[in-house]
Amino acid sequence: MSQTTQKVAIVTGAARGIGGATALRLAQDGYAVAALDLREASCVDTVATITEVGGRALAVGADVSDAEQVQTAVERVATELGAPSVLVNNAGITRDNLLFKMSEQDWDAVMGVHLRGAFLMSKACQSHMTAAGWGRIVNLSSTAALGNRGQVNYSAAKAGLQGFTKTLAIELGKFGVTANAIAPGFIATEMTAKTAERLGMSFDDFKASAAAKIPVARVGAPDDIANAVSFFASEAAGFVSGQVLYVAGGPRT
Repeated sequence: MSQTTQKVAIVTGAARGIGGATALRLAQDGYAVAALDLREASCVDTVATITEVGGRALAVGADVSDAEQVQTAVERVATELGAPSVLVNNAGITRDNLLFKMSEQDWDAVMGVHLRGAFLMSKACQSHMTAAGWGRIVNLSSTAALGNRGQVNYSAAKAGLQGFTKTLAIELGKFGVTANAIAPGFIATEMTAKTAERLGMSFDDFKASAAAKIPVARVGAPDDIANAVSFFASEAAGFVSGQVLYVAGGPRT
């Protein structure tokens, strides 16, 4: 497709894991993809993978919690790839600890990336979407939104993203823009590997323990989440908005 006809997607936290898999899947779906992460260089591999399969991609460095950097990044994407019509707010960090040990800095850092980041990115992209009369915003929540020991900051941020998503759906729906959230369960990534390390377990044992509690008897992979994003970003999902999809290998309540 030409730059004037090809839809453009921005995926934050696209250097690896869920973000990297999602960027590749959207490229395979026909989108030009801006792979955004804190450091532009960290997205080089993601961009290379996309271009190797014939896609168009751009590596972008930005701190999603910084309003000026976000605005600059989105403007660059609009100039070099085209106006964004899909936004996947995937960027995230963990700063796990029990409440009485958690510092204010660790609370603020997690809120800054997850909630402030999603707010700033959505605000910067929505003007392009509403002007075009078509857009898709997909926010990455988590089963931790239901509560998870040692993650009061992360759980609060992920629960907040669900309310944020539902409100975006109400405000932007009349402009042709949908907003949905995906709440992954256990996904085997570098982030979950670090959790295993924090708990003093091998990653294989950690995955096996998690799989034993999941109805489908396995842990998730980044592609499992990318597949769900692909649906929410599609034309076929135009009547689906304000929803939270738990991709966790079984029911969560």
